[in-house]
Amino acid sequence: MDLKEIQNLIKFVANSGVAEVKLEMDDVKITIRTTIEGSTTETTYVQQMPAHNQLQQAMPIQNVAPVAAAVETPAVEENKYITIKSPIIGTFYRKPSPDKAMFVEVGTTISKGDVLCVIEAMKLFNEIESEVSGKIVKILVDDMSPVEFDQPLFLVDPS
Repeated sequence: MDLKEIQNLIKFVANSGVAEVKLEMDDVKITIRTTIEGSTTETTYVQQMPAHNQLQQAMPIQNVAPVAAAVETPAVEENKYITIKSPIIGTFYRKPSPDKAMFVEVGTTISKGDVLCVIEAMKLFNEIESEVSGKIVKILVDDMSPVEFDQPLFLVDPS
């Protein structure tokens, strides 16, 4: 079981409202506990070593807030905005180089084709262009942060 599968399992359990889940496979034991209010999720991942070495290796995984907590923002307000998502996996940069100005700030009016940010993937810097016109309402990712494919980057008001 790889880290991605474990993260998906954590999200699933956090959304399900279950208090505790234990999963045991051949050489892996996973226990996921949520608090009563669902505000945090605690996960313990134990992988048994080969039979000749009966020690167990426990690796705590950082506490993860359930996905439901992120939905607490007013959904009605965000429905009128367009979300610009990352087309690739990489590192998000808000400016072309450390000594240059930011591509966009909150409140910047953008047009279709404007460069919004750069995402570095495998030592290549990919300019991410806007597919919509409007005004930047919110920047959802910190500068120099890793981003996943299809992760929301910006909220744009098209009006």
